[in-house]
Amino acid sequence: MISRVTFHRFKQFDDVTFDLHPGVSLLGGGNNAGKSTLLHGLAIWEFCRTAIEMERGSKNFLEGHAGQGLGLGDDEFSPINVPSLKHLWTNLKTQKVDEPDGYTLKIRCQWELHEASRHLEFALALSNDRLFVKTTDSNLGEDDSIPRLAYLPPFAGITDREMRTTGAIRRRRIGEGLAGAVLRSVLLDMQERNTAQRKRLRGEKTKISDSDLKNLRRTDPWELLQQNLRSTFKTELDIASFREEYHSYIQVEVVKGEVDGYKIKRHPKYNKRDLMVEGSGFLQWLSVFALATDPEIDVLLLDEPDAHLHSSLQEQLLESLRRIASTTGKQILVATHSSEILRNAEPSDILNIQRQGGKYLVEEKQKVGLLEGLGSDYAPRVDRAKRTKHILFVEGRSDLPVLKALANLLQIDWAASWTEWTTSRTQKERKQLYLALKEEIPGLVVLSLRDRDDEPAETVGPDLVDRTTTGDDGFHPRRWRRRYIESYLIWPPAISAATGIPEQQVVQDLSDHHGISVGPHFVDADPPQALLDVRAKKILRAPASAAILGQFDADPVTVAEQMDPAVIPEDIKTFLVDLVDLGTLSL
Repeated sequence: MISRVTFHRFKQFDDVTFDLHPGVSLLGGGNNAGKSTLLHGLAIWEFCRTAIEMERGSKNFLEGHAGQGLGLGDDEFSPINVPSLKHLWTNLKTQKVDEPDGYTLKIRCQWELHEASRHLEFALALSNDRLFVKTTDSNLGEDDSIPRLAYLPPFAGITDREMRTTGAIRRRRIGEGLAGAVLRSVLLDMQERNTAQRKRLRGEKTKISDSDLKNLRRTDPWELLQQNLRSTFKTELDIASFREEYHSYIQVEVVKGEVDGYKIKRHPKYNKRDLMVEGSGFLQWLSVFALATDPEIDVLLLDEPDAHLHSSLQEQLLESLRRIASTTGKQILVATHSSEILRNAEPSDILNIQRQGGKYLVEEKQKVGLLEGLGSDYAPRVDRAKRTKHILFVEGRSDLPVLKALANLLQIDWAASWTEWTTSRTQKERKQLYLALKEEIPGLVVLSLRDRDDEPAETVGPDLVDRTTTGDDGFHPRRWRRRYIESYLIWPPAISAATGIPEQQVVQDLSDHHGISVGPHFVDADPPQALLDVRAKKILRAPASAAILGQFDADPVTVAEQMDPAVIPEDIKTFLVDLVDLGTLSL
């Protein structure tokens, strides 16, 4: 398995080294951080290995061998799709700088073999649109094995008329991002190997022995694929007989039904259908699993295999990959943007990719920071927070407009220093994010506001302090004393002004439908219990939401704008004063 990969002048990796763990690694990071670039680099290393071995022989990989470079036309380059070959180089500059010759792009892989470290480095040069590759560093001996790598981009390109393809064509199609265009060929190969293995095990007997059959079902890629299709999708594949001298296209059909042991009992009157008409999620899952079970592959490079999958299938696919890795010893690198996958993974399984390199996470707080875009080239909120050193977390989309409208009525200036951040995360998760952020933003101040919802009133302390989470000098958790922010807007005159409904009718509706009577204690920090617990979200209707019985057609922001400053509740004033004071705080 690859333990270390080093890049020199490859895409955005000018001089970068990654240390890799065995098993399944999740590559996380922001857009353009380099997740796909890492996979692309490994795919190119595998392409160089294949090309040199096919043209010059494996002796070119041995320590001390000084072979000539292998020249390739741009039409022979197949591992990834690029507009031109110069796009492989950092900043598109292929000329030598400090290198001794024209081989200016280098990719070096290192792995452990027989308790010793082995490495193999390939270098690339570009001259007159012709690519040259050669081995530039190695410590391999004649009996040393080299890991086999396979790259798979997100699924695309399936057709109903797929001809059988060679290995070179398959690599090219996959490199072009058209893994679906060779899926039938991959499946046919798996099925034919399984047929040959069954024939060998049966020999002259009428059937395979129970022990041999059990072992076949446990280890054979085609058997594993079919069984996982049955258990996951209640589906199996039916591949028509293929004779190269007669058939032009590979026919693969899908059969659905109920699982009956190692078979599918087809639904009554069900007509099997072509593989192409299945959903993209099913086809994505199928292409990943077909490649993952290939016994010739040691390292699997998956670029967003979760792209078309429902969250439940994302987790199921990942568990399947983990089982494959643990039972076969494969190393699997998964580039993903799936917050579901990353949220449920152990930090130590996540390799956080950044331009300057990557490190596996250690703590949960780092995972929360990764999910919020920390370290990404495109994280405007984080960038602003680095400048202001102040973050205001709120829960709902209308919270900020409501607070700003009430602050305006109270003639309280809204501090421009706050980086506004709307998130449904819990206070615990927000504190983890704060801890991750403050490592990059010294002096960070966070004010974190949440609704009380169904939590007991005792969870709110003096000055709206949230007792469910421990604060510190930089993190200030707050919680509304009333159930939601909307509960501070249930003032009949304001609702009447916002809706045009007579005030007396508003009062009557609040009593009839919601069992509350709004009086002078509405403004108090400790109002009647009915006002503390009223489900105000069922009283004021947000824009574009469906109305329910007893709900007023007035969104919270409009009602807030109609409030009389004299009746704005004390809790609102307490929070706004807190906002002003902390907005000037510098740690």
